Amino acid sequence: MAKVTGWVGWIWFAGMMIIMAGLFNLVSGLYAIIDDELYVTTRKGLLLFDLTGWGWVHLILGVLLVITGIAVSIGKNWARLIAVILVMLNALTQLTWIMVNPWWSLVVIAIDVLVLYALIVHGKEAESMREY
Repeated sequence: MAKVTGWVGWIWFAGMMIIMAGLFNLVSGLYAIIDDELYVTTRKGLLLFDLTGWGWVHLILGVLLVITGIAVSIGKNWARLIAVILVMLNALTQLTWIMVNPWWSLVVIAIDVLVLYALIVHGKEAESMREY
């Protein structure tokens, strides 16, 4: 049986933050899809897609983040790897979103870095969560 340490809290933190990031992505994506006039962009637009395209990216990523965050919170091993990949993708999509919402994007990137730390450095503690 694995020993439960105080670091399990980091995994719970990561799971909850992933869920929250997913919900925020859902809201941002829906706003961009429903009313792309809500956001202000430069004349050049955004990287690769228009605002509606990035809205769909945020919406889909948001759904995946919520599902993965729930799985991380209940201690599923497979979810840690998927969460690391999705959180890195989330940080990259926030880089493209900086022209639209700069301060929010920087906050989300900072939170993503904390979540990556929790998942990568303290991921082993997640195994002990399933035993209780």
